[in-house]
Amino acid sequence: MTTSNPMTRTDLAVAPAGLRVALPVGQDLIPFAPAVDVVIPVHNEQATLERSVRRLYAHLRSVLPYTFRITIADNASTDLTWEIACRLARDVPEVCAVHLSAKGRGRALSQVWAGSDAAVLAYMDADLSTDLAAVLPLLAPLLSGHSDLAIGTRLGRGSRVVRGPKRELISRTYNLIVRAALGAGFSDAQCGFKAIRADAAAELLPLVEDREWFFDTELLVLAERSGMRIHEVPVDWVDDPSSTVDIVDTARKDLAGIWRLGQGLSSGRIPLSTLRNASQAEEVSGSPRGLVGQLGRFALIGVASTLAYAALYWVLRSGMSAQWANAVALMLTAVGNTAANRAITFGVRGRPDRLRHQAQGLVVFGVGLAVTAGALVALDALAPEASRPVELVVLTAANVLATLIRFLLYRSWVFGNRRAVGPRPVPHAAPAALSPEVSR
Repeated sequence: MTTSNPMTRTDLAVAPAGLRVALPVGQDLIPFAPAVDVVIPVHNEQATLERSVRRLYAHLRSVLPYTFRITIADNASTDLTWEIACRLARDVPEVCAVHLSAKGRGRALSQVWAGSDAAVLAYMDADLSTDLAAVLPLLAPLLSGHSDLAIGTRLGRGSRVVRGPKRELISRTYNLIVRAALGAGFSDAQCGFKAIRADAAAELLPLVEDREWFFDTELLVLAERSGMRIHEVPVDWVDDPSSTVDIVDTARKDLAGIWRLGQGLSSGRIPLSTLRNASQAEEVSGSPRGLVGQLGRFALIGVASTLAYAALYWVLRSGMSAQWANAVALMLTAVGNTAANRAITFGVRGRPDRLRHQAQGLVVFGVGLAVTAGALVALDALAPEASRPVELVVLTAANVLATLIRFLLYRSWVFGNRRAVGPRPVPHAAPAALSPEVSR
């Protein structure tokens, strides 16, 4: 896939991956690889494509002090999108077009990025909903070597977003689910405005399975789990009211993707050890990622543990005193609670420190036992003839307090003594391929 200086016409070539590519006739590859390749995935965008590409091209020429290419990735369009893309590749310098026979934003990005010779790979939606003023802040950390990926965020401080309440609610709910279920630390998984260094893409793309809308989320989660640096850029974003995205179908597929990715990560099916720093990160004890995600996962595990405790207590109480039934039920659920929080809430993997964590978990269990036993003593003093349901209510309330204490101890003590795992080394200076020479 190439770009060119302006030529009189284009021709169609078959790329090694089976893609149809609009190339300039009589002109080979430009003598140096571009610093940036901006991909625009499109499907039936004949109404907006030409205006968007020409606007983007003019902006990049005016602000970007690096060589660039704009690649139009046509996702099996059935209207005049491909013809318009070919004309743009013929008429506009640094523009080329690629045609894929199947739909899917993830499919287009994975194939075009994998075949690109640029040092930094980016993409944005065809409607240019994101203000182009964010392009340079998006690319700069990657061009300088500071970060591995950069994403636009509509949910960060400083972002300005214009869209309806329905889409706003769906977006925020989805990102909360991603943070809670997958431990993600980034704020906006699905904003169509992202960039990645080519070396990072070469590592991540073979592991990304999704070929549609979940592609972004999967790529970011794998990058974050492997210790890569993700830079966030607050953006101004205006919703396209004419968007044809099926929200219900997309949400269903995204939730299925979250479940698949979570299962793959927890089971070890996804070979994170092939990525930089991943094997080290998995074996290091510590409290990873954001507090909100940890609280969400801890709460889900806490609910399950509380229900298990209540059931055990109810069964044991028929043959034991209240204190003994409470102690045994707490002991049995504490082991499972510690193991679940170790793996899911705090993302600690591997054998190292497992026994130490369980031992510390038993100390935390002792604190919980003291709180709940104290509650029983107080209940017995205040209402000696209290019924078993009343006992259970009091113990449940005491367990809520014990749970809050348990979270603080888990986060600050049990899983908080991690040695730092730094991000993968990056150069202090831009690589040679990123020469600030501009092709004009």
